[in-house]
Amino acid sequence: MSDVSDWNEAATELDEIVASFDEGEVSVDDLFAKLERATTIIEALEARLTATKAKVDELTPRIAKVAGGE
Repeated sequence: MSDVSDWNEAATELDEIVASFDEGEVSVDDLFAKLERATTIIEALEARLTATKAKVDELTPRIAKVAGGE
């Protein structure tokens, strides 16, 4: 996965990276690449969460307005 377009795929990939660390399966040669990829995934998912929260915050007053019958 070259990008982080799908949340579930990214989360699965991150879980696999963490599992490889937990199981001691990471060679010194692969350590940096896996840490870098994990960081990229975490940053991308965090950015998506922030963007989603902003959208929810924007829609909440509109939903409340409709629910309130205005």
